[in-house]
Amino acid sequence: MKPFAYVRAGSVQEATDAFAAHPGARYLGGGTNLVDLMKLGVEAPTALVDVTRLPLDAVEELPDGALRVGATVRNSDLAAHPAVRDRWPALSQALLAGASGQLRNAATTGGNLLQRTRCPYFQDLSKPCNKREPGTGCGALRGVHRDHAVLGHSEQCIATHPSDMAVALAALDARVELRGPEGARSVPAADFHRLPGVHPERDTEIHPGELITGVVLPASTAGLPSAYRKARDRASYA
Repeated sequence: MKPFAYVRAGSVQEATDAFAAHPGARYLGGGTNLVDLMKLGVEAPTALVDVTRLPLDAVEELPDGALRVGATVRNSDLAAHPAVRDRWPALSQALLAGASGQLRNAATTGGNLLQRTRCPYFQDLSKPCNKREPGTGCGALRGVHRDHAVLGHSEQCIATHPSDMAVALAALDARVELRGPEGARSVPAADFHRLPGVHPERDTEIHPGELITGVVLPASTAGLPSAYRKARDRASYA
């Protein structure tokens, strides 16, 4: 057992301050990925900053017809939300396609996006992995890699991200809202996750200390898959 500090944050500011005060800290939501990696010895945070009590558990319809989903909204609740099922059914279906009911009851929106891009070699400390230990090599390249990346991989890493929800958010032109030491910003969901390139240890475009506070689904994609909507728009100008 490796000791770590535990901080229960009462506000977003408290969470980011606690994260900054503990180099090597990790945010804790549902813990469905992080806790597993800690048990395996892959992750060894110096502190866990618990964000489950933050006021980020609401699904709000915005005046322009968009929908804001708080970072701590549980996957089961989001999949069952009437507005999501009616206007963004692809997201509901993607959530229900992932994991088990027990995991969906625990997993959060922010945690789902921040689960590690991984493969069995990443989770096995006896195997080389550039994602886990940069410069050690990729055991999957010449190992068992039937379910690994076909597109977007590199010589450094061929792992894939496991989130069905992330795919739906990218297709629906959603944006990921972030808060950190430099203030608030948002990133298109399609750009949030990085390709491995030469730095496979960096899964996302999130900056050090930043916290996901929510996801916004634009009204323009309600009921329409992004690819269909774009094809329709192009046809209207033909």
